[in-house]
Amino acid sequence: MSLNLFREYIGAKFNGVKFTDVPINLPASTSTSSSPSPTNGDFNIFWDSKNLTPEAAASIKTHHANVNIGVSLGGASVNNATAFFQPKSVSSWVNNAVSSLREIIIHYHINGIDIDYENFHADPDTFAECVGQLITTLKSDRTITFVSIAPFEDPDVQRHYLALWRKYGHAIDYVNFQFYAYDKIGATQFLNYFRLQEQNYHGGKVLASFSTDSDGGGLGPDDGFFNASEELKKQGRLGGIFVWSSDDSKKFGFRYEVQSQQLLASH
Repeated sequence: MSLNLFREYIGAKFNGVKFTDVPINLPASTSTSSSPSPTNGDFNIFWDSKNLTPEAAASIKTHHANVNIGVSLGGASVNNATAFFQPKSVSSWVNNAVSSLREIIIHYHINGIDIDYENFHADPDTFAECVGQLITTLKSDRTITFVSIAPFEDPDVQRHYLALWRKYGHAIDYVNFQFYAYDKIGATQFLNYFRLQEQNYHGGKVLASFSTDSDGGGLGPDDGFFNASEELKKQGRLGGIFVWSSDDSKKFGFRYEVQSQQLLASH
């Protein structure tokens, strides 16, 4: 099931990263940007709009037919304030979300959405129904072509995402599991955690992930991540690789992005 899929979060830290900064050496490269916590589904943009403009998005896609751009919904915080998923009702949230996201998606030439809520003032069933109805609506009318989710190992987070997966997993293309949210681990533990999430999100395309943030945990790019990913690739279990984040990778000259793409493109 190994895929040549590379993804990276871009623009969340306002470090001046441009689409053209990130290396593109694969037949299926995806860049994603972050958006803020909404007001009952009424989304507004929250990324480096000075550099990640609609014109820049259109240009990178024109020059690289293998690039898709996604917008990430939610996140952990906005302006140092915790971002909560807190709908007034399923119907009102879905209606607002569909309307506001269609406008953003069309304006910014976006291909898909990444669900990255991390804090909840709603029960798992409500989260599942709101997000599930949103993604199936946007997919059915072809506003978007892909959906990913970005859970991590936290009991409350997992309860919400697993409820979504059980009911709407058929509409979710990739599981961007945040393995870097674990404490620092070795390669063996990483592979154990990867297998656990394959079981949790059974049948899903689980992506391996690492962080270039100095505060990131998990298995780092210099600590055995690529050897572990190579093993997963050999076994046909690697759904792809994604990185948090380009804003941190800029200071490394994006060398880990190049290494990731070389691994994915190798036979």
